[in-house]
Amino acid sequence: QVQLVESGGELVQTGGSLRLSCQASGPAFRVYAVGWFRQAPGKEREFVAAKPRGNDSPFYADSVEGRFTISRDNARNTVTLQMINLNPEDTAVYYCAATQRVFLSRSRGDWDYWGQGTQVTVSS
Repeated sequence: QVQLVESGGELVQTGGSLRLSCQASGPAFRVYAVGWFRQAPGKEREFVAAKPRGNDSPFYADSVEGRFTISRDNARNTVTLQMINLNPEDTAVYYCAATQRVFLSRSRGDWDYWGQGTQVTVSS
């Protein structure tokens, strides 16, 4: 099974940019779809972005569309979330996730593997 470790979270000002990374370990990383979720204090964990396996296009939550970009490097077993034009509503713990399901959903329960999370704080 795959193991996931996030990095890159930090304090950033409104309008700033940040790049999160997720390092995966374990066999056959390319067979997993990968994604990012986030959880703000007092709120449910919510979907942010996903990149299916193969050449299928990524998809995003409406709240981050056009500002966040998810990408993966199967040779290096990494998943990246590039974030621009950040605002305080983006403040959350960001989690990397993976699944072998063919049909992806935005539901947390449909993702099988999780990292420990990395904190992103956007100051106003």
